[in-house]
Amino acid sequence: MAISKAKKTEKVKLLATELTSSTTAIVGTFSKLTVAKDYELRKVIREAGGKYRVVKNKLAAISGSGTQVEAALKGLKGVNSVAFTAGDPVALAKVFAKWAGENAAEFQFKLGIVDGKLLSVDDVKALATMPGKEEIFSKLLFLINSPAQRLATVINATGRDLAVVIGQGVEKEKFAAGEAAA
Repeated sequence: MAISKAKKTEKVKLLATELTSSTTAIVGTFSKLTVAKDYELRKVIREAGGKYRVVKNKLAAISGSGTQVEAALKGLKGVNSVAFTAGDPVALAKVFAKWAGENAAEFQFKLGIVDGKLLSVDDVKALATMPGKEEIFSKLLFLINSPAQRLATVINATGRDLAVVIGQGVEKEKFAAGEAAA
């Protein structure tokens, strides 16, 4: 069924506004995808902070022009869908790859784009195995904090060791002989 020119223009404007803030897009193709599976996929991507759209190839190319994900939407052929986000690309890739792995018969990746760099199918899968931003930040903070924590432990060790030696001397009454002689 053909779509009217006004409807196409409306769809292009809607997709263009969504894509202007997006820095990451993952394009895939599907076949025999049921409505329930499609709903499940959209829910998973929404929870990861992304959006998912089934796109017409020419309308996607027009909508993506002038955006960071433009290169991924040019020259698409066949049935395509795109998941995109302005947030963490790793989070989107992880949930998308997990879902696609569980539903390999219905969905396959085609390509991806992160900050203007095109990614192959293998690169998208590799992106899905990387740690997320929060995990990287926590590791970085641990590495920054670790030397200071070790220094504090070494500085405190001298006082702690002295207190342990004095405590052991008191327990064994080593200091009592010195007081009796005086």
